[in-house]
Amino acid sequence: MAEEVPKKVESETPSDPPPAPATAPEPAEAPKEVAEEKSVIPPPAPPTEEKVDDSKALAIVENTEEEKPAEGSINRDAVLARVSTEKRLSLIKAWEESEKSKAENKAHKKLSAIGSWENRKKATIEADLKKKEEELEKQKAEYVEKLKNKEALIHKEAEEKRAIIEAKRGEDLLKAEEVAAKYRATGTAPKKLLGCF
Repeated sequence: MAEEVPKKVESETPSDPPPAPATAPEPAEAPKEVAEEKSVIPPPAPPTEEKVDDSKALAIVENTEEEKPAEGSINRDAVLARVSTEKRLSLIKAWEESEKSKAENKAHKKLSAIGSWENRKKATIEADLKKKEEELEKQKAEYVEKLKNKEALIHKEAEEKRAIIEAKRGEDLLKAEEVAAKYRATGTAPKKLLGCF
């Protein structure tokens, strides 16, 4: 029974320190081995009511440290394998980020090229449209001028025709007055009355 009590103490003693050293960054390989051995030790048994002498616990802990060099090479290989795996994973992650960055840059470059192409085409179309509008404005102005000239000619012809008609009317009135004066002077009646009969 005396040996069982120290074994319980042995399992309690390594579990007393917090598990922080196992998760903290490892400055050297020796602390890694200790941390890994602590994780290998089974969980502590429930505390017993008996008081254990601390000197025995220290002596037993020293015995476990003597066994570490035998298991150290196995742990070192595991740590080296883990470091190698982490290194490989970090290289893969860096490569992945690099490829993603390249893809983003390539897509951005193509999108900006498409944007500039679109802007050039729009500018060309707008220039053509302005040119066409100017041509149409010029043609419109020419056509308006042509129509106004035509309207002026029509107005001139109409004025000439009005003048001719007014002159003809004046002549007809004078002729009618002369004929009426002649009939009055002779005392005869006109042969045609109102031209209807």
